[in-house]
Amino acid sequence: MASTDIGIDLGTASILVYVKDKGVVLKEPSVVAFDRDTNKIKAIGEEARLMLGRTPGNIVAVRPLRQGVISDYTVTEKMIKYFIQKAIGKKSYRKPRISVCVPSGVTEVEKRAVEDATYAAGAREVSIIEEPIAAAIGAGIDISRPCGNMIVDIGGGTADIAVISLGGSVVSTSIKIAGDDFDEAIVRYMRKKHNILIGERTAEDIKIKIGTCYPLAEPEVMDVRGRNLVTGLPKTIQVSSEETEEALKEPTLQIVEAVHSVLEKTPPELAADVADRGIILTGGGALLRGLEQLMEDRTGINTMTAEDPTQCVAIGTGKFIEFLSEEHHLEF
Repeated sequence: MASTDIGIDLGTASILVYVKDKGVVLKEPSVVAFDRDTNKIKAIGEEARLMLGRTPGNIVAVRPLRQGVISDYTVTEKMIKYFIQKAIGKKSYRKPRISVCVPSGVTEVEKRAVEDATYAAGAREVSIIEEPIAAAIGAGIDISRPCGNMIVDIGGGTADIAVISLGGSVVSTSIKIAGDDFDEAIVRYMRKKHNILIGERTAEDIKIKIGTCYPLAEPEVMDVRGRNLVTGLPKTIQVSSEETEEALKEPTLQIVEAVHSVLEKTPPELAADVADRGIILTGGGALLRGLEQLMEDRTGINTMTAEDPTQCVAIGTGKFIEFLSEEHHLEF
């Protein structure tokens, strides 16, 4: 029986599993809920996400990956195991070959932790791939050619920015500012401006529905419920997209700054390629409205979002194994 090749995008916010010839078969939030008293896992994925911020004392819902790095080893291992089994079923006899994707800034120690956790979860072979490269493959770029492509992958915990040529990243940086920070910025803004406290799930809702980082032609509004910090009672207020723009100014500009610094370090030939071909945004954070315009405004380079930004990295991670096996035919 042939073994399966799996690509796993171990994201801070969600985990996607790509199976060869099937595409992305699974996409679930990387949240695990476990019972503190018995140390047993109660729920994983979407089920656990619904428990965030709503659990009684003995049950905790945690995200074992903080900012793209394993913060809780045993929980991560169990989570990977669960997702592998869910993706390929328990029937397969041979252990799968798995490629796992990590942010470009992680240390060797952190890479080892991911590798060990994946082996412990039942992999036969593990290859670790850097996020921007996976994102580029997933966005349909032929990364083996000698020309520069710039990828900005904005996930939940990290934003990875890289200029890629000949199958590797030439200049890259990884900053710990991404989707989660957009949510936090909205929470902070609501507290400061409206004296109202909202949870991270509500903040995410606001970001998805009316969030923008560039003035919209038609401002949009939505009702937001939170706790009034003065009276301590629940309160509903109306929030406009202009307010989200103000709230998201800081984190989005930090990402633009990072793009700027990568461009500064890029060799001139590649920088010319990037100016020619544009910047490609991938990752869930790329779905934030106005991000393309903001990038274009600040860098003067044409910016576009990849076709299916949230799945790019997972698809690329899965295809990376095929990319590796193709490379082996080239020996002289």
